[in-house]
Amino acid sequence: MIDVIVGLFLLLGGLFAIIASVGLLRLPDILIRMHASTKVGTLSTGLIMLGVAIHFAEGPIILRVVAIVVFLLLTAPIAGHMIGRAALRTGVPMWRRPDDMVAEPETVRSTPQEATSKDGHDIS
Repeated sequence: MIDVIVGLFLLLGGLFAIIASVGLLRLPDILIRMHASTKVGTLSTGLIMLGVAIHFAEGPIILRVVAIVVFLLLTAPIAGHMIGRAALRTGVPMWRRPDDMVAEPETVRSTPQEATSKDGHDIS
């Protein structure tokens, strides 16, 4: 039964690692790629390390696994933030998608005097 649980954690960790790899290849700009690599990469490594800890179930190994996971959880987001900040400062081109909300009619009035219903009656 333990082998099934360990295998499940290793399989899920590998699956998330594949998802992160596909994200690095398919996503359009550095910030979105960085999101895929840090978030999913951290989760996949955590799941694999959890499987390792369950499989070996010895004190020193569990302590090392916990240290690895804590180190990863502390450093991966900071490294991702620094990479994103460096990309913005150096002018790396970002993905420009069309703004779907531009064609929407304006629904917010700037003053209460402009707040009227469609038939011209005051709604305030």
